[in-house]
Amino acid sequence: MQKPDNEGTNEYLRDTVDNRRLKYVLNILQQPQKARACGTSNDRRPVDPPPVIQLKVFDITKDEKDVTMSYESSFMLYTSLEVARPIANGRMHSPAHHPDLTGVTVASADHLERPNGPSAYFIFPDLSLSLEGVTHIISTTFDFADYDRAMDVLTDVVRPRWVDASLARNRLANARQYSPDPRLFMADVVACCADLPEGDAEAIAGGICAMGGMYTTKLTSQVTHIVALSTEPAKCRTVLKEQLKIKIVLPHWFDDCLKLGRKIDEQPYLLPDPDILKPQTKIPLAVLQQPQQGNVAGALHPHPAEGSDPAAAARKGQKVFKNRAVMLSNDLGIGPRLRGSLEDLIRAGGGRISDSVADCDLYICKYREGADYRSASRGGRQVGNLAWLYYLITTDTWTSPLRRLLHYPIARGGVPGFEGFKISLSNYTGEARTYLENLIIAAGAEYTKTLKQENTHLITAHMMSEKCAAAKDWGVEIINHLWLEESYARWKLQTVSNSRYVHFPRRTNLGEVVGQTQIDREVLEQMFFPPATDNKEVGKTTGAGTPKPLESNKSNELRTPKAPRLAATGKENMTPATTSGRKSKEVAAAKLHQLTPDIALYERERKRVGGVVYGGRVKAEDRVEPSRKRSIHEVNETKAVEEAVSHEVKKARTGLPPVEMHLLISGYTKWLDHPRLEDADRAKLRSLGIQVTADPSKATHLAAPHIVRTLKFVTAMAYAPVVVSTAFIDACLAQDRLLDTADFVLQDKENEKKLGFSLKQSRKLAQENGNRLLRTRVIYCMENVAGGVEAYEAIIKANGGQCMTWRNRKGTMVPSRRADSDAESEDESQHDVYLLSADGAGNEKLWDRFRQMVEHSRRTPRIVTTDWLIESALSQKILPADEYAVGSGRNR
Repeated sequence: MQKPDNEGTNEYLRDTVDNRRLKYVLNILQQPQKARACGTSNDRRPVDPPPVIQLKVFDITKDEKDVTMSYESSFMLYTSLEVARPIANGRMHSPAHHPDLTGVTVASADHLERPNGPSAYFIFPDLSLSLEGVTHIISTTFDFADYDRAMDVLTDVVRPRWVDASLARNRLANARQYSPDPRLFMADVVACCADLPEGDAEAIAGGICAMGGMYTTKLTSQVTHIVALSTEPAKCRTVLKEQLKIKIVLPHWFDDCLKLGRKIDEQPYLLPDPDILKPQTKIPLAVLQQPQQGNVAGALHPHPAEGSDPAAAARKGQKVFKNRAVMLSNDLGIGPRLRGSLEDLIRAGGGRISDSVADCDLYICKYREGADYRSASRGGRQVGNLAWLYYLITTDTWTSPLRRLLHYPIARGGVPGFEGFKISLSNYTGEARTYLENLIIAAGAEYTKTLKQENTHLITAHMMSEKCAAAKDWGVEIINHLWLEESYARWKLQTVSNSRYVHFPRRTNLGEVVGQTQIDREVLEQMFFPPATDNKEVGKTTGAGTPKPLESNKSNELRTPKAPRLAATGKENMTPATTSGRKSKEVAAAKLHQLTPDIALYERERKRVGGVVYGGRVKAEDRVEPSRKRSIHEVNETKAVEEAVSHEVKKARTGLPPVEMHLLISGYTKWLDHPRLEDADRAKLRSLGIQVTADPSKATHLAAPHIVRTLKFVTAMAYAPVVVSTAFIDACLAQDRLLDTADFVLQDKENEKKLGFSLKQSRKLAQENGNRLLRTRVIYCMENVAGGVEAYEAIIKANGGQCMTWRNRKGTMVPSRRADSDAESEDESQHDVYLLSADGAGNEKLWDRFRQMVEHSRRTPRIVTTDWLIESALSQKILPADEYAVGSGRNR
């Protein structure tokens, strides 16, 4: 790669508007001489020496005068790094293999003093060879070989729009907003809230910033989304009047995106006529739209069929394999005809076939096993399967094999914990369905086309289907595809209780976001190719290692300034501050920094069940009393407010004291229909160390005016909180300090006598039970029970039981007893199977069918009113079923 004698200089003449004639001379002072010797993979070392081009500007109007240093202009040079004209190889040597050197192809001029006079110089560090000192990488995709290395050294990868935005602002734009990484799914969002409660606006700001977006308090030309509850706010009216290209969305959209960890279509959430507020139809409107299948195209099966012919779909003039060596593993199990066809296509695309792991760039295999697989992975080669190779051939576009789950070799046996699972699919269509079917098999589970009671899981894109209804009746776990994808990507069975896996936004088909999960490279290394114990592992030098010193060039070369090393200590993830053009922007930015603990609030929103979806407020207590029937909408409202962030984060970010207690409040009428007062009181309580929560499992204390039969109160008893009177809240607010709860223990002798238990004894029993009061018990619930099935399901699950809806579906059987049953499970009472039912006429046929089913399973049917569950949960002991049997006349 020495500099050719006749290709090192170029001249350009230009006539200016003031009739001057200028000559620009570019002279290549340095070319890379030692690139291939340093490696060709992701971790290649810097070329030696780096490319340097000298710029000279001469005024030749009268005579030739060097005006380089006095010429007031900012020069930028675009160049490319290519292989110089090859020298003919000797007969005994194979043709040399030269990789592409694609790197930083744009550089600005640096004016330097040299012994032979000052001049301007363009210095080109090579992106693919050395990331040290590079601060930004401009790319339309995150799917290039050095992306992971860039992330490791905290180098920002941005879209080309970042350059335009930075030039327009005359300062560096925030890199996170322009990231091509799909994991920062809010990267193209600049949001603004309109007339939302302060707490909700803070949560939205934090979540958007954490996921790569930006938030502003004012309506600017950069805003892409306004979050509002109606079009009445002035910002919304301005957008509609001026017909600005800004989307006005409900907070529901933000909630659903955070819960899923994916950006979904805004259409159902757009004001002024959002679809999600319309009556629910039988099939969500999103089902009628064609899902976006681009993420699974070409990755439907990890091992294409033998009869498939990649040559038929191959593009002419391929470049994807140019200067790359490919090794086909013997475990692919393909015949000589197909292997020969693949090798011909690789050669036609500019690549070559290698028989050695040490000499290849791409290693194609079927399984994550074997010495060659481990050597290739440790050595930094691109390891993929046959489907990935087919994708490269048919698209002629480079993509990482980690980008799509089924582009990476599979493992024999599948994901630990998936053995024995029988999984069915519902509401996924086309390529998304085929992809998920094959992913189930690759994970080690059994895929069943039809759903039966012996199925363990149902993966669905939405809840509107017969399969979903049957799965509820049979106690089959219902989850979305994210559970399957993330279990496979992390190579660990994920818990189905994670709210992300059981969230199904209305009017949205989750088939739209299938295939966006990527393989976790750190998990791969840990599970399949941990570092070798010896130093003889075949591989290429890693960037983290200490490179061997290169021979010094003894000629009088231009010394380039050393790129600064990236600091590894301190606030390494902080975005560099940029100067603002206006004081108001600085004030707004400072306020936002104080009010928005990005990651913490994102975690808060991700865990919230209701979030700000329903106006961000719980309008009233959700009672479980038989005298009042609640809708599913109301059940969701009870969970609308989630706990705040941990006290460590809060203390560091806002200066608030650490949280001394997590307080769950039920039956407190002071805040009813007074949201502003509630906000003020909550903020004051937090300043005293009291964090108000809506999650019973997080509550250390429970406040109520008396014993109430609300969902919060009944569910919380399973977690043994300290129960205090709501007078405790009033006293703390009045005295502006945290008081001793011992002085405010709830005393309600009247209700304790009426219900036959004491709060003190119940708390003691709850501590002993440890959320296991109903463990191993199957409790069915009829659809027409007062309060809704969801409320009772929450109570049952909090106490360790299993809740199933009883619809008298044909083929329903009592689930077999759990394998983890302990000795105490052998109690005769464990044979009881309960049905919660309304005590009224018209249910007799359903009762008879229930008795037949249970007795057929050699168990004892117990048909009781909902009072049995409520009072058992309150007292924390199993009450006699006979006293609550339907028709007994007992009704609280």
